[in-house]
Amino acid sequence: MATIFSKIVAGEIPSYKVAEDDRYYAFLDIRPIQRGHTLVIPKAEIDYIFDLDDEQLAGLTVFAKRVAVAIKKAIPCQRVGVMVLGMEVPHAHIHLIPLNKESDILLTNPKLDLPAEEMQRIAGAIARHFE
Repeated sequence: MATIFSKIVAGEIPSYKVAEDDRYYAFLDIRPIQRGHTLVIPKAEIDYIFDLDDEQLAGLTVFAKRVAVAIKKAIPCQRVGVMVLGMEVPHAHIHLIPLNKESDILLTNPKLDLPAEEMQRIAGAIARHFE
């Protein structure tokens, strides 16, 4: 059965896409802990990040770096934090979270409830900086 992330890649579920190539996809988390909180996934449906082969893992990491550079240009922040948990969706993914202090990355922080127009604006701003 396809994961929710595979359905997003297939266009069956809408997302706020910020970047895509033939192997990877990045989109805004719909329950972000910070503005610009982005998920980066391989298009291949693989449950656990360390089940990716070396080439896939390296490619995902380099793609995530490019997305992080775009986030930093689009969202006022000191750094972009990286987190890999992978428990809530059985599809390998990396969280990229804009940070101004270490506590900005805590998942216990309240989730933001941003209007669709703001999510689209954020996604567009990040996408414009993606190279």
